[in-house]
Amino acid sequence: MGSQEHEAVDNAPGRGRHVVQGSVIRRNNQVQETTTDQRLLASAGDVAWTRTDPWRTMRIQAEFVEGFGTLADLGPAISLFGSARTRPDSPMYAAAERMAARLVEEGYAVITGGGPGVMEAANKGADEAGGTSVGLGIELPFEASMNPHVNLGINFRYFFVRKVMFLKYARGFIVMPGGLGTFDELFEALTLAQTGKVQHFPVVLFGVDYWSGLVGWLRERCLAEGYIKEKDLDMFLVTDDEQEAIAHVTGKGERT
Repeated sequence: MGSQEHEAVDNAPGRGRHVVQGSVIRRNNQVQETTTDQRLLASAGDVAWTRTDPWRTMRIQAEFVEGFGTLADLGPAISLFGSARTRPDSPMYAAAERMAARLVEEGYAVITGGGPGVMEAANKGADEAGGTSVGLGIELPFEASMNPHVNLGINFRYFFVRKVMFLKYARGFIVMPGGLGTFDELFEALTLAQTGKVQHFPVVLFGVDYWSGLVGWLRERCLAEGYIKEKDLDMFLVTDDEQEAIAHVTGKGERT
């Protein structure tokens, strides 16, 4: 997991757009217009990938090695997901900050995607509570760099490597309101739990009003039409109660 590209604005005089790729910084005319994942997947009409893709496995392997090595001694942790667009004056921002601090009090590290919004709030809560505040970043063409409250951060080029780290080193997820990236992590976890790839992996959907439409659709369409089973809806807890959320992911409370 050695590197991440992210676009940011350097406020120093005379400097403009720049991206960070692990230890490499690119500014102005050196900024590449595509991300690593885009270059990996862009093979249509070009047979050059047959000569270059095998070498990409070395970079992928390096990201796995760096991630495993960095997080091996992390200890128990909970991943907290949510929108990068959540504003600091949002109730969800405050809730994420409080729950992260409480997780630290319970002896857990807190893992986020390392970006702004809910991720920043959770990292802030964990860091200010004196805990391990992990950021697992990813190169994106539209998101700023690692938030300043991360005290253990790793930058990724590849989404799939990053996903492994989220799941391997977390004992549960708290999923707050968010968009497609949040849904991606949520359904990845639920799929692995449903298929038995991970055992006892508690998931909390925090924000009843936000998640009720999705849960209703799962019940009224997916379950009703036989695409999922009733027990699949028991893989997550929907709540507005911060203490209930903490108790559920840490295994210190009975589900209501």
